[in-house]
Amino acid sequence: MGRGKIVIRRIDNSTSRQVTFSKRRNGLLKKARELSILCDAEVGLIVFSSTGRLYDYASSE
Repeated sequence: MGRGKIVIRRIDNSTSRQVTFSKRRNGLLKKARELSILCDAEVGLIVFSSTGRLYDYASSE
């Protein structure tokens, strides 16, 4: 049995929103790193938080 569908909408609680952002950001960075290794591709990822902080990943120097 699979997971139920969730509605994609903005999280109203700011604490829950920040926790979700942190977890999903880490997962997204991990996927980008895996993609660059497995497929020998050059991958670039830029993420800005709601506070304007920058998170980035680049597979090449």
